[in-house]
Amino acid sequence: MTGAGAAGAARLTAAQGARHARILAVGGYRPERVVTNAEVCELIDSSDEWIRERSGIITRHRAAPDESVTDMAESASRAALEHAGLAGPDVDAVIVATVTHPYQTPSSATLLAHRLGATPAPAFDVSAACAGFGHGVSLASDMVRGGSARTVLVVGVEKLSDFTDPRDRSTAFLFGDGAGAVVIGPSEQPGIGPTVWGSDGEQWDVISQKHSWIDVRDSHAEWPALRMAGQQVFRWAVWQMAPVARKALDAAGVSAEDLGAFIPHQANMRIIDAMIKQLRLPEHVPVARDIAETGNTSAASIPLAMERMLREGRAHSGDLALLIGFGAGLSYAAQVVVLP
Repeated sequence: MTGAGAAGAARLTAAQGARHARILAVGGYRPERVVTNAEVCELIDSSDEWIRERSGIITRHRAAPDESVTDMAESASRAALEHAGLAGPDVDAVIVATVTHPYQTPSSATLLAHRLGATPAPAFDVSAACAGFGHGVSLASDMVRGGSARTVLVVGVEKLSDFTDPRDRSTAFLFGDGAGAVVIGPSEQPGIGPTVWGSDGEQWDVISQKHSWIDVRDSHAEWPALRMAGQQVFRWAVWQMAPVARKALDAAGVSAEDLGAFIPHQANMRIIDAMIKQLRLPEHVPVARDIAETGNTSAASIPLAMERMLREGRAHSGDLALLIGFGAGLSYAAQVVVLP
């Protein structure tokens, strides 16, 4: 480079970030209403026994009709900030992972930032479904270490009841509503391991809306509820995600023996059990099974499960936890973190 271009480049100053990042605190929010399998079965040909056997789900939480994605995200965020000893103005960036915010634009994150008093922090939504929280954690860690933010709020939140067909026997029993949030900030020691993430767009249609918004507009199609090819998703999750989890362990320089918790996406209890076998997870490592009471909450499932394990004493601050999210896209993300 010569001339004015070289002189201009020489004047640039690079951002200076923290050496490492970590999760400072976690907060969760589960809507008040609890929906039993018996209630779900009022509209589908199934039974409590069948649902428990196929998914491990006993109950799930459902948001009130007037309770929005942003409402739930705010509740979880305030809990996380309180645990971190911080307030909204301390937040430098807001990332919301969700696929159920009902507006294509603007994002839920911008409204959340305003409600928390974090304005003018940059705020944006991430659409990676059940892997969204892992994507958000990776982005926030890079932001802290890269110097574009010091404190980042990452929220996984879904109101899946708005996009679930209550008469669809393959999906009606699976999904729940809720929100989980973490605060990510600087650390003297590594607190978030390298993320192993990716996608397989060839299989985009195995978990998707039934119709696009254009279809709804132009042909008055039915509401674009979620649909899923369950067996394909099961096989993909069991056989393709265990190697991703192992890569995340290797990237972090730890082994399964070092873990204090395994917190996978709460998709299905059978998937979780199969992954444990594939990973040859030691018996002493506690495994998150929040799906039994909370259902599959997509982007919210990992932070909600993390919050429960810490609150109930099944995992402890300072433990190493393997996180892995996977779902529509098909997308995935895995990382080892130090629990807050």
